[in-house]
Amino acid sequence: MSAPRGRAVPTGRAASPAAALLRVSRRRPGPVVGERCEMCAAPIGDEHQHVVNLESRSLMCGCRACYLLFTEEGAELRYRAVPDRYLAFDGLPLDARTWDELQIPVGLAFVFRNSVQGRTIAFYPGPAGATESELPLDAWATVVAANPGLAVLRPDVEALLVRRTEAGGGGGREVVASCHLVPIDACYELVGRLRALWRGFDGGQEAHAAMDDFFDHVRARSRPADPAGADGLAAVTDATTADSTSAAGGSV
Repeated sequence: MSAPRGRAVPTGRAASPAAALLRVSRRRPGPVVGERCEMCAAPIGDEHQHVVNLESRSLMCGCRACYLLFTEEGAELRYRAVPDRYLAFDGLPLDARTWDELQIPVGLAFVFRNSVQGRTIAFYPGPAGATESELPLDAWATVVAANPGLAVLRPDVEALLVRRTEAGGGGGREVVASCHLVPIDACYELVGRLRALWRGFDGGQEAHAAMDDFFDHVRARSRPADPAGADGLAAVTDATTADSTSAAGGSV
């Protein structure tokens, strides 16, 4: 039976190259739309969780299944899940001398423990973006020894977000207007927001308004921290606690 006129019937190796390309293009998957897990490529929503690459200190977006693989506290893993814990430390006084010893030149910083490098680090905003500073061991140990609740900070995945203002009244005293334990990804969110808005030496009006909004959000999510560190979640015994004990001459 002959084929209908006007219609080519490709056979075997004689098939048209154009027809082959057309078949391939039809089978090609469509473009990826929306966020994807950076580990398994599963679709995730705009609101998703993160894990930290301990070597590069980079954040990775993750689906729930991949996130749960890295939540074990005692496991030796390359990645760590970022917890969703917010704690408020109220009435945490710092005198001017102690703050100066931390070598943080501005009134806003977040502090976290890098377990790979074995040191405590502070980031603070400035005209050139976020600046990293290694905190002097003895100075930070003194702060933790005087405030044992700070020892619940989990290395790599949580940070202390500190905002300081003048107490007034003389005597060289300062007060911390706000001190919160927050997930590390919240700190990077704040840094990114300030980088886009920062003007001049002190940030300018827009940057300070963004800080106010961010701290309002943090306060709304935070619950009071136990001053002794018994906040109902397991505290992590890490090098920060050990360093504080050694430098302060007692337990924290």
